[in-house]
Amino acid sequence: MSTAGETRDPGLQPERTRLAWRRTTLSCTVVAVLAVKLTVSDEVTARELTGLALSSLVWIAFLAVAHRRIRSLDAARPVPLSHRGALLAAVCTIALAVIGAAVIW
Repeated sequence: MSTAGETRDPGLQPERTRLAWRRTTLSCTVVAVLAVKLTVSDEVTARELTGLALSSLVWIAFLAVAHRRIRSLDAARPVPLSHRGALLAAVCTIALAVIGAAVIW
């Protein structure tokens, strides 16, 4: 039996989750940089510029969610991801895909 003053050893699960969030953030950043490179290398249309601006905003929102989650995993007993945080991460991912498809199409 554990006592209230005893710290919990969460094992490696929070570390794996933290690394997964970092990998996802890194891949989103790479995609954002490639989108900027693609837009700058060609003639920029209003649609591409709008898509780039919207994707930048969505990317920043995703970074905020990921950073908050990564920081919350530092606790001895991390709290589960809130429904709002999970929904925001999913919406950001879907929005980036839709914006990318709209710009390419």
